[in-house]
Formats: sequence, structure tokens, C-alpha cells
Amino acid sequence: MTPYFKTILLLVASNAFMTFAWYAHLKGHESRPLFLAVFASWGIAFFEYSLQVPANRIGYNVMSLAQLKILQEVIALSVFVPFAVFYMKESFNWNYIWAALCIVGAVFFIFRG
Repeated sequence: MTPYFKTILLLVASNAFMTFAWYAHLKGHESRPLFLAVFASWGIAFFEYSLQVPANRIGYNVMSLAQLKILQEVIALSVFVPFAVFYMKESFNWNYIWAALCIVGAVFFIFRG
């Protein structure tokens, strides 16, 4: 498995945990105390960091820091949109498309030779 593929795979998994840690507590948990949401998010974030740190170390061997960051943003948006639409039941709208196009521009500029 190439370092690029390992990095992408680990970052996708990491972002799935991160997205749940950051946003899942917003769905139907308004009556629960805030400190429970914080501790639950920290617990989930442990697994996120357990994947993200190795992903960044592997990726930094074959990409620049800026490339690694833009890759992270592409993956974050790719994980967030399905989470927002399918888990949080947000409606899909054109803003997701415009945001994705901006990210495509960032990918172009940061990865060009």
C-alpha cells in the first residue's frame, strides 16, 4: 500500500471520528448536560487522534505540509457532507457544491508542479 493511500485511508477514518466528536452531540441531545457532551467528544477524539497523527506522519514523508493540509480539507468536506445530509438530516444545497469547487481550486494550486 502506497504512503498516499495509507494517508488517505487513515484521514478518512480519522475524519469520521472527528465529525462525530464535533457535531453528533447536536442531534437530539439538548436536554443532556454539556459536560457529558464534552467528555463523550473527548473520548471520540482520542480515536480520531490515534488515526490522524500516524496519517500525518506517513503523509508528510511524501507531501509538503500545505499539500497534507489541503488533502485533509478535501477529506473533511467529503466526510462532512454525507454526515450532515444522512445523519443530521440537513438538506443538501448548492453551498456544498460551491464549497467543493473552492476546495478543488485549492487542490489545483497546492498540488501543481
